[in-house]
Amino acid sequence: MRRPGGMIQRFPKAGQVQQGLRRPIVQTIYLLLAMVLAYLLGSVPFAVLVSKSMGLADPRSFGSGNPGATNVLRSGSKLAAVLTLLLDAAKGWLPVALVGWFGARWGLWEGAQAAVGLAAFAGHVWSVFLRFKGGKGVATALGVLLGISPWLGLWVLLSWVLVLAVWRYSSLSSVLAALLAPLFYIVAGGTLWAYDRWVLLAVAAMSAILLMRHAGNINRLMQGKEPKVGQKKTAAGAATPGQRHK
Repeated sequence: MRRPGGMIQRFPKAGQVQQGLRRPIVQTIYLLLAMVLAYLLGSVPFAVLVSKSMGLADPRSFGSGNPGATNVLRSGSKLAAVLTLLLDAAKGWLPVALVGWFGARWGLWEGAQAAVGLAAFAGHVWSVFLRFKGGKGVATALGVLLGISPWLGLWVLLSWVLVLAVWRYSSLSSVLAALLAPLFYIVAGGTLWAYDRWVLLAVAAMSAILLMRHAGNINRLMQGKEPKVGQKKTAAGAATPGQRHK
């Protein structure tokens, strides 16, 4: 068909139109599949698995009842706590890193890293293997941040370590790090790491969930009843390491 002036207007063929319509659908399917896999990986309860493999009590049966590294430390095994910390962080880092490395070839572009990172974090907090219960998500959130940008993760980790070194409250360190993470991302976005609004939303969402999961800790901190690192939890009704989780 000729336009006025003699220029030819070429219309796309039917196959090209169908291919163009099909591509976003396929990309959406890939993204949903990646999120499901990230959620399942995040759901793996390494605190429980590491404790059982080392002959320790289920971390859900003592202390805070939280299947995380801090509560595993209350079992008396520093090695088990370190392994739990590393594995919980790794399951947040791995999906984000994989999408960053290979996502483009599957059409996973803007927002994909944020989506899989948030899915892995949600898996830890609401694990399908623990009847949709889980840990507070601090280590897994750190892993997600390291996957987004090593600099961002290191900044947040450094703030966590500094607060812990001064006050020796793991919960206070986690709360302040959660508050600082989105601020760090905004301040250095576009310089030390690429700025992505979807990543900012994911980081802010993780921070909000972390604060909600630490509501009890915040209350005890205000009352002066929160145990410090290395100090056993003495709150009324807390179980001992020898008790079984019900």
